[in-house]
Amino acid sequence: MTTSDAAQSPNAATRAKAALQRDPWDLPDVSGLVVGVLGGTGDQGRGLAYRLAAAGQKVIIGSRAAERAQAAADELGLGIEGAENAECARRSDVVIVAVPWEGHAKTLTALREPLAGKLVVDCVNPLGFDKKGAYALKPEEGSAAEQAAALLPESRVTAAFHHLSAVLLQDPAVERIDTDVMVLGESRADTDLVQALAARIPGMRGVFAGRLRGAHQVESLVANLISVNRRYKAHAGLRVTDV
Repeated sequence: MTTSDAAQSPNAATRAKAALQRDPWDLPDVSGLVVGVLGGTGDQGRGLAYRLAAAGQKVIIGSRAAERAQAAADELGLGIEGAENAECARRSDVVIVAVPWEGHAKTLTALREPLAGKLVVDCVNPLGFDKKGAYALKPEEGSAAEQAAALLPESRVTAAFHHLSAVLLQDPAVERIDTDVMVLGESRADTDLVQALAARIPGMRGVFAGRLRGAHQVESLVANLISVNRRYKAHAGLRVTDV
């Protein structure tokens, strides 16, 4: 590079300023991305797989047993495929982690290699339950998403899709799910992709909600929503006002 070329090249500060000035709702086209759902045989995973596939996304359900994943995929239809977790991770561009909290660390540790270089979206909520109801757990790393980032250093980890009702997601009679999805991550390019993915689902909107260090608050709020749902016999979600 010549001195003249260097002078004309935007520096990091200029690029950062340009990013801040960009329309936050100018999101990328994600229609061609393959989405894998680890834990796709559970209620939340099945619901996300169904909604994304119904919106035209190519979806692969992952499970510890390929046969179980394929059975869930066949039930859902919409061109969804089923595969063992590692194959699901390898074949996907974006991988949603929807496994139970109890198996979160073990699952991701085993998938570090096939998840390398992938955009990982963690939607796991660490919760405990007692006679008073649901309450938030705080992992040693700070949150499930931060645990995922620690276990997957070669992946790009984000957090999203925590506050969605599995009942609504799986109900074909529900055409729209009017809710916002809080999206957290370290890279704007990555959070923009996840926001765009959420926006593929009718009624849904992805909203940037900060870096991964804020994931604990987002994960914890699910305990409050469970209390709301029990009191009002509802399937409550969230809306962020004035944005």
